[in-house]
Amino acid sequence: MADINNIAKQFTDFYYQTFDSNRSQLLSLYRDSSMLTFEGTPIQGATAITEKLTNLPFATVLHKVTTIDAQPSSPTVASLIVSVTGLLVVDGSENPLQFSQVFQLIPDAGSYYVFNDIFRLNYG
Repeated sequence: MADINNIAKQFTDFYYQTFDSNRSQLLSLYRDSSMLTFEGTPIQGATAITEKLTNLPFATVLHKVTTIDAQPSSPTVASLIVSVTGLLVVDGSENPLQFSQVFQLIPDAGSYYVFNDIFRLNYG
């Protein structure tokens, strides 16, 4: 298996740069079988997930990743679990929000797609 920490870093760099610049371009990272749980609400399928992400109620966003942890998620397939924590700067606010996000990445044609995605803001 390739170095999962490098894969996790490359994926998260790409994901958050794309999210911050043009959320509609995230569609290619999901499949019809993919699921996003966003703040406790489950959303199924690439189109529905991308629609949710593009319709979030802010104009600009910047993800500042603090930690990335990765583990293999299957003994037989080169899939992985990626856990991310960080800060979310919304519409230039001086008070960033803390977030956590977990991805399950599944190999597909020499790359990876997001099978599971769980996002939460961390309050407190």
